Amino acid sequence: MAATDRESEAMRRALTLALNGPRGVNPQVGAVILGADGELLAEGWHRGAGTAHAEVDALSRLSPEAARGATAVVSLEPCNHTGRTGPCAQALIDAGIARVVYAIDDPGEASSGGADRLRAAGVDVVAGVRADEATALLAGWLTVQRLGRPHVTIKWAQSLDGRAAAQDGTSQWITGPEARADVHRRRAVADAIVVGTGTLLADDPALTAREPGGGLLPDQPRPVIVGTRAVPQDAAVRRHPRPFLQDEGDDLPDLLDRLRELGAHSVFVEGGPTLASSFLRAGLVDEVLTYIAPTVIGGDRVAVTDVGVSTIAQQRRLEIVTVERLGADLLVTTRPLTEKETP
Repeated sequence: MAATDRESEAMRRALTLALNGPRGVNPQVGAVILGADGELLAEGWHRGAGTAHAEVDALSRLSPEAARGATAVVSLEPCNHTGRTGPCAQALIDAGIARVVYAIDDPGEASSGGADRLRAAGVDVVAGVRADEATALLAGWLTVQRLGRPHVTIKWAQSLDGRAAAQDGTSQWITGPEARADVHRRRAVADAIVVGTGTLLADDPALTAREPGGGLLPDQPRPVIVGTRAVPQDAAVRRHPRPFLQDEGDDLPDLLDRLRELGAHSVFVEGGPTLASSFLRAGLVDEVLTYIAPTVIGGDRVAVTDVGVSTIAQQRRLEIVTVERLGADLLVTTRPLTEKETP
């Protein structure tokens, strides 16, 4: 049986609740408990490592027996293992929940299997409700679980003819205010923001996430500088709310490992062309954001340089996910195709 409209709306609410939880080692998860007639009984979310998971948090707000026969709507498959807390699947069974609706499967080897446990206990289970939205919310955590490294998004802004800067190196601003505001919004949901020393020295970026008026947004990514050249004492990044990390850049997988150990699940690579190309060449990119301005610049300041392609048969194929209009500009979001997906 498919999810009802009320359950779908409850999942939207669960995804919103999930954002209340901290980004970190554990996923952000929200839960909603609905009564037999679809009425809201309780809500909850995961508040961080060692605290009650979203389902248990919601159940804790009900009196004993109040959840019997109810429906639990959860943004991630209820876990099936005992860590610092017990298995959520069993907690739902013990509470008498009759139906569980969730968005995406838990990819963890130890924590997956909650849906099977629920079904074995006679609970009706529906999976895949608003799965795309849940996947987008948990992209970083899912990549860590599946690949053992943070989710990497590369962003660049370019002219219609593929240039990232004018011949003299100036690049502010190719795109308009709407596109720049979108970039800052995306910075705010990333755990780390990465640039090369070339971009740092040329543009002196602050690497902060800011409101259109210039004020700092509540969440700030950790700034990371890749390259051997020293960061100037008066560089704007030294005034960032979080201390920057500098890496020589000769081992990008090692850099991602270090960032993962620091708790980063999502990495936003902003520039410049050499660094972006290095990530692409190494096959360490999960998403590409290309902001295209309706302008022509010419010259040799291209947005991407050597990505390891010497013949057309080696081209790195991408799948277009979305195309959005942002003021006068376009944002094309793509993801690299795997070898199995490449035609």
